[in-house]
Amino acid sequence: MKILLLNQAFWPDVVASAQQLTMLARRLSERGHQVKVITSARGYDDATTSFPRRERWHSIDIVRISSVSTGKKHRWQRTLNFASFLFACAARLIAMPRQDVVIALTSPPLISWLGSLFIRIKGGELMFWPLDLNPDEAIAAGWLRESSFTAKFLSRLLISSMTHAKTIIALDDFMKERILAKGISKDKVDVIAPAPDDAVSYDQEGREAFRRAHNIADKFVLMYAGNHSPCHPLDTLLLAAHKLKHREEIVFLFVGGGSEVEKVQSFAGTHELRNIRHLPYQPQATLSALLSAADLHVVVMGEGFSGIVHPSKIYNILKVKAPFLFIGPEACFISDIVAAGPRELVARAQHGHIEEVVTFISSLADRHLEDRSRAIASGYDFSIASDFSRFIAHIEAVSPQTSPARFEATGTSADII
Repeated sequence: MKILLLNQAFWPDVVASAQQLTMLARRLSERGHQVKVITSARGYDDATTSFPRRERWHSIDIVRISSVSTGKKHRWQRTLNFASFLFACAARLIAMPRQDVVIALTSPPLISWLGSLFIRIKGGELMFWPLDLNPDEAIAAGWLRESSFTAKFLSRLLISSMTHAKTIIALDDFMKERILAKGISKDKVDVIAPAPDDAVSYDQEGREAFRRAHNIADKFVLMYAGNHSPCHPLDTLLLAAHKLKHREEIVFLFVGGGSEVEKVQSFAGTHELRNIRHLPYQPQATLSALLSAADLHVVVMGEGFSGIVHPSKIYNILKVKAPFLFIGPEACFISDIVAAGPRELVARAQHGHIEEVVTFISSLADRHLEDRSRAIASGYDFSIASDFSRFIAHIEAVSPQTSPARFEATGTSADII
């Protein structure tokens, strides 16, 4: 089958959407499909990073296109960046021959509409894989008024994309309900959670090396790793760091990028907090070492964003069996994960409940001081199965030439994480 993937980020970029799409692309390529990706020639978080315009990697044809990059500090800059990428992508699609399947993600927002237009003109089927929902996200974040012309226009484009898609992959039940509320038939929506990274596992040697390299070998390391976004407000965590500034053995390590990095750095500077540190996104090859280096991970979701965003970092955290704290709404897929975990290692707190966050961090830090070895051996063991196999089944069902027996024969350990 000829399969076209559309997203602004792809390998070797390290943002979440790039990681998820890269894993799917490799699985499809390994099954003998002709996979082509249209993506950006610039790094998603760091636009100064550039990638080759054309590349063949693991039998995947990568086409990287240029677009305007004016920064991400202001909304108009993001809008211009996204619009320029969409225009460049549209120009590339005009010259693209028919594809059996087009898989569109959500970066930039509503690139799925381009995918739906492409299949209407040239044929084939659209699979829509929303890793977040826009304009719902922009409305929840306060960037758009729901009653505005822009919000209504973008909502119509989103519904048009969904209407023309053969299959929509929702990331959790809350996202599925939000999609169904838009009038989409439940028959075309399947819930498939993101997969943990193939290469991630607990790495004791990498943990020790990372901690030595960053001078935190003797610290209790609380880590927030990933996108620093207004959708994942960090205020409660920052205020907890301020409350714990007297405990020199506790370090709050923020890793990644996004528009809120400046806020983290400004807060630390204004309050002269030496317990807050920041690192940029780390190379993919060091992901196991990075995640293993933490004594406590923090996952954050803003109130009102359930079913709109889906912090996929939780799956890699579960894979290294690290203690974690979730700061976010009770009505959320992560709350179900928390409920299944041991209370001494896994917890949820609401935004603004600073004392509760401080108490949980302190209790783990005290245990850490008593026993310098990581309390992970007696931690938890979640069964984390990747449903890329079910996703691929949807894709291959498009072509009558694809034998279900062939899928069953190959959908074994390579498709289960």
